[in-house]
Amino acid sequence: ASNTILLDIHYRKTEKESLFKAKGGSSTLPPVKSKTNFIEADKYFLPFELACQSKCPRIVSTSLDCLQKLIAYGHLTGNAPDSTTPGKKLIDRIIETICGCFQGPQTDEGVQLQIIKALLTAVTSQHIEIHEGTVLQAVRTCYNIYLASKNLINQTTAKATLTQMLNVIFARMENQAVSIKKERDLKNTTDIKYRKETTINASADGNIGTIEDGSDSENIQANGIPGTPISVAYTPSLPDDRLSVSSNDTQESGNSSGPSPGAKFSHILQKDAFLVFRSLCKLSMKPLSDGPPDPKSHELRSKILSLQLLLSILQNAGPVFRTNEMFINAIKQYLCVALSKNGVSSVPEVFELSLSIFLTLLSNFKTHLKMQIEVFFKEIFLYILETSTSSFDHKWMVIQTLTRICADAQSVVDIYVNYDCDLNAANIFERLVNDLSKIAQGRGSQELGMSNVQELSLRKKGLECLVSILKCMVEWSKDQYVNPNSQTTLGQEKPLEQETTEIKHPETINRYGSLNSLESTSSSGIGSYSTQMSGTDNPEQFEVLKQQKEIIEQGIDLFNKKPKRGIQYLQEQGMLGTTPEDIAQFLHQEERLDSTQVGEFLGDNDKFNKEVMYAYVDQHDFSGKDFVSALRMFLEGFRLPGEAQKIDRLMEKFAARYLECNQGQTLFASADTAYVLAYSIIMLTTDLHSPQVKNKMTKEQYIKMNRGINDSKDLPEEYLSAIYNEIAGKKISMKETKELTIPTKSSKQNVASEKQRRLLYNLEMEQMAKTAKALMEAVSHVQAPFTSATHLEHVRPMFKLAWTPFLAAFSVGLQDCDDTEVASLCLEGIRCAIRIACIFSIQLERDAYVQALARFTLLTVSSGITEMKQKNIDTIKTLITVAHTDGNYLGNSWHEILKCISQLELAQLIGTGVKPRYISGTVRGREGSLTGTKDQAPDEFVGLGLVGGNVDWKQIASIQESIGETSSQSVVVAVDRIFTGSTRLDGNAIVDFVRWLCAVSMDELLSTTHPRMFSLQKIVEISYYNMGRIRLQWSRIWEVIGDHFNKVGCNPNEDVAIFAVDSLRQLSMKFLEKGELANFRFQKDFLRPFEHIMKRNRSPTIRDMVVRCIAQMVNSQAANIRSGWKNIFSVFHLAASDQDESIVELAFQTTGHIVTLVFEKHFPATIDSFQDAVKCLSEFACNAAFPDTSMEAIRLIRHCAKYVSDRPQAFKEYTSDDMNVAPEDRVWVRGWFPILFELSCIINRCKLDVRTRGLTVMFEIMKTYGHTYEKHWWQDLFRIVFRIFDNMKLPEQQTEKAEWMTTTCNHALYAICDVFTQYLEVLSDVLLDDIFAQLYWCVQQDNEQLARSGTNCLENVVILNGEKFTLEIWDKTCNCTLDIFKTTIPHALLTWRPSSGETVPPPPSPVSEKQLVSFHK
Repeated sequence: ASNTILLDIHYRKTEKESLFKAKGGSSTLPPVKSKTNFIEADKYFLPFELACQSKCPRIVSTSLDCLQKLIAYGHLTGNAPDSTTPGKKLIDRIIETICGCFQGPQTDEGVQLQIIKALLTAVTSQHIEIHEGTVLQAVRTCYNIYLASKNLINQTTAKATLTQMLNVIFARMENQAVSIKKERDLKNTTDIKYRKETTINASADGNIGTIEDGSDSENIQANGIPGTPISVAYTPSLPDDRLSVSSNDTQESGNSSGPSPGAKFSHILQKDAFLVFRSLCKLSMKPLSDGPPDPKSHELRSKILSLQLLLSILQNAGPVFRTNEMFINAIKQYLCVALSKNGVSSVPEVFELSLSIFLTLLSNFKTHLKMQIEVFFKEIFLYILETSTSSFDHKWMVIQTLTRICADAQSVVDIYVNYDCDLNAANIFERLVNDLSKIAQGRGSQELGMSNVQELSLRKKGLECLVSILKCMVEWSKDQYVNPNSQTTLGQEKPLEQETTEIKHPETINRYGSLNSLESTSSSGIGSYSTQMSGTDNPEQFEVLKQQKEIIEQGIDLFNKKPKRGIQYLQEQGMLGTTPEDIAQFLHQEERLDSTQVGEFLGDNDKFNKEVMYAYVDQHDFSGKDFVSALRMFLEGFRLPGEAQKIDRLMEKFAARYLECNQGQTLFASADTAYVLAYSIIMLTTDLHSPQVKNKMTKEQYIKMNRGINDSKDLPEEYLSAIYNEIAGKKISMKETKELTIPTKSSKQNVASEKQRRLLYNLEMEQMAKTAKALMEAVSHVQAPFTSATHLEHVRPMFKLAWTPFLAAFSVGLQDCDDTEVASLCLEGIRCAIRIACIFSIQLERDAYVQALARFTLLTVSSGITEMKQKNIDTIKTLITVAHTDGNYLGNSWHEILKCISQLELAQLIGTGVKPRYISGTVRGREGSLTGTKDQAPDEFVGLGLVGGNVDWKQIASIQESIGETSSQSVVVAVDRIFTGSTRLDGNAIVDFVRWLCAVSMDELLSTTHPRMFSLQKIVEISYYNMGRIRLQWSRIWEVIGDHFNKVGCNPNEDVAIFAVDSLRQLSMKFLEKGELANFRFQKDFLRPFEHIMKRNRSPTIRDMVVRCIAQMVNSQAANIRSGWKNIFSVFHLAASDQDESIVELAFQTTGHIVTLVFEKHFPATIDSFQDAVKCLSEFACNAAFPDTSMEAIRLIRHCAKYVSDRPQAFKEYTSDDMNVAPEDRVWVRGWFPILFELSCIINRCKLDVRTRGLTVMFEIMKTYGHTYEKHWWQDLFRIVFRIFDNMKLPEQQTEKAEWMTTTCNHALYAICDVFTQYLEVLSDVLLDDIFAQLYWCVQQDNEQLARSGTNCLENVVILNGEKFTLEIWDKTCNCTLDIFKTTIPHALLTWRPSSGETVPPPPSPVSEKQLVSFHK
């Protein structure tokens, strides 16, 4: 019956509705309310309520169904106050009624479903409002249905409903805040003044929905949203005035069960969300029943459900949830504590969910949770990784989570900045890398009893994490990296497919949809909220902190070995004060100190130690504590030393301090009493709790022992009895040294069965959970600023800190594992590490990584090539890639890389079966003989030192096959790319590159058995490619390459030298094509190797080749050569003295070509090397082996004089090194003087015919062009001319001297006089004295012809020029004649007397001087 009535009520309403619809309403949406037509169903609620309370499932079902529809269509709003219970509204009663229908597991399944439907409608409906307790009740009922229902469909529906409810509750809260913000923005734009008023009077505004309890200003700070009006969007059916009622109502219930007073919600919706969140946290903390977990048990299902719901709330958290103080505190106080319990659960599913929640917290809330994150890492993550007993599954899940944390650059850098650089935090980044490195190396996996497959998959994950971290570091610092090839940078490549190694674990974390929890967040990790929590990011400051932290850690280490040494070190480093108080405070606060050492230090009898101990005890506050508690507190800080005197001193001071703190006490007569009692308590605790003591002390004995200690009186017996009981119940625990409870690899453990190990681990997990929970609770109220890293500079110290474990992991991975995936991870890791070391130019580390790579190519090892595997081929490819992408930064690491590339070419030759002996030069086997016998290895293998003498051909074939891969197209192309890409290296990098390429080339060429020219060819190629660089860079490059060509061109192996010279020729031609501006010296530097080779290499073939190369250059590039002429003449100068006819012939021919044709056309360009040209010709003239050439050379010198005379202007304008020469003298210094000087050299050096020709030409030039010479030029000139006679002043073999005198000197004498006569006006002042002196010298000579020529010349000079002589000159002339006369008188004849008395005819009368003079006249 009641069923029918219910339906009837329902139908009547729906009829009216359809009537309404017919008038044009929409049929899908609930109808729009209209005053006239709308039925309020509130008054009909009673029958439904009664129906719900009936025991008949059918009636209950119908009733619930009707209620659900009425609520959905907005007929039932329950807005009016509830008549039965004051202070509540009808809707609260309605929900209570609906929830009341659920009576536990035995409830009808249909009813359960209807309850779920009705509650979902109630929570999500736009027409009604439920808050606080009512919302909680609705959520709780669905939760209970999920747990209690046996029906799978109901369970699923309940769970889905819960998720939907929570979404709605939290979304409403967020949307409401957004709409308020919009409203506020609107108001802001319209009227600023008004806004100010409203903010001030916010609490007075009738529209505000705060839970008022105190000042409103707190509200504003809690959320930055002043008391916020409720969003109209949610309350279409509510009259506005209802609000104030609701907020007053909530006040009472809010304060009874609500949040801690002081903090507030700016809206009732926030409170709803808070309450739901808090209750879920509490649900997740409920302990599981003992024994192995039962997946069907309520407790476990409840735990899992609550964690799943929490995860979904956190993943969808909006700005309010992320920033509102209340929610942040809830996360700290409830969620983190819940996590610390569940994070060590032995139930994989719970553990996994906890990890997912932690990930979400890390990406969305880390700025608020600095301490909590540290506890989680330290006590759970790293602990599980470090203990050998933890199960594979746990390790696996932790590593899975770490993979995700490590994939987010912001997280990685933040961990380093906030923990490793914080003096009070653990070094999480460092420990993390070390632990991962151990796992990646596969250390410690044996005692875990893991299978090989498990071990490998764990290793891969470990490597993956390490590579991720490095990738993040690369990504983080990418702005500082300049890619020479502007292709994609390393960090951006797609990460390896995340889940490839998880075939064994289909149920990985991703089941909870948190796969993208890190990836999907914005890269800053936290969005734009909550910056008020984060400190500023200043890399230098963090670097300083990190250094201080390292000093402190070092000091603590020292302290734990030798306390005084540690303290001294910390004081030296300025990290610790020197007063006893400072040290005492350090001992109090620093938890990492070894408690035994602290005890020993405090107990020491040294004066200073005592002072520290006194200060230490004085820093305790024992006021208001009972004696035993005070003692316990005192002994918590250190381990009591064993010696009685030390204990004595400590107890004495303790007693004094206790009485000082508790001056009002009447129990102890003096400090002595307290001291004795303290000592007796220590004895008692030892006695009762030490296993060594067999006969334990009884209470009576204890009381007896303490007789008369209170100033000869006794302490009250009940007091002592209480002490005894307390100690018996709980010993005084001295602080033990905290050791990680990682069991060692003892034999005992290997024996232990899997079962025992599990048990041990579960115990450890429980212990861990306790510690973690205690720590979480301790930090739940701490506000620690969290810095969000922004600077890329942090990567440098991070890398310096962690590069060794990274390198160890990758090296071990490559060394002992042939798995391709492991190898590719290791290689990628190394590549990233090199990139970081490069970007921050950390050379030592960079070189270490590059060397590791080079080592694993096996190219540089003597026997390596024979053992090549795929991973080595991949290493080669990686090395080449590094060279390609990081070339700018490699510096000295180029050496390793180029060495490998050089060896690679060798491997390719063997792989392709080309015999190296055909590659360059002849190659001998080891013993120098060519090995040809059948059973011996072919040449190349012996030469390479690959294999010993006897080898079977099969082995060689297999070697060739394994190396074949090295000559694959991709490798060859990649290697080429390094050289062609050298043009993109920067100025310094290219010099490094070239320098090491030359070094490698040198090694190749010096190989005794097998010189190769691979690198030499590459040098030629890169010179070719890089010639277009700016001159400044190019000259630095050529300095290195040129020097290399100098050495190679003089290589004893002719093939090599020929190649070098020919390469030089090609490069020079190309270089000369570019031309050169005046006064530059690039060509000169470029062509210098030709000169060097010519000077040092005695091989006729090479010398001939050099000359040919230069000749070709002159013929084709003369117009472009400038400073290069100097080198060209220098080479010809060296060729001129050669004995090989073809060399001299070709050189001379070319020189002739230059002097006659090139000078004609390009004189200004060649002027700089004009002197060199003349010098070169003079050298040809002096080569006695080719007289024809000599004569021709002198003719060419005469030709040069014509140029000087024709173009004096060119010399004047030419500016060069001799800037100190006056412009009008330049034609002399650079033109005439060299010509005349070289001719004088020819005269002094050559045979007679050449000499004579030289002399003739020399004076001919003087006579022809002398009219243009300045006075002081003539002085210089005659200094050279008179050198001709210098030869005679040397005592030489007679015949030669005589010939000189009769020919050259004679000839020269007449020529000089001719010149003098011709240019008398100029020369008379300058030269007269010199000429007379020279004639005087000639007349003195024994050579009759020369003496006669002397007098003849004197005669000629006087006869020809006498008319122009001045008196002064006449004086000089007479004096000269007189001197000659005096010295030539044959005095011996004039004074001769016959010996032995012969008669002597009388001497003729001496002629007077005057007569003589007149005779001359």
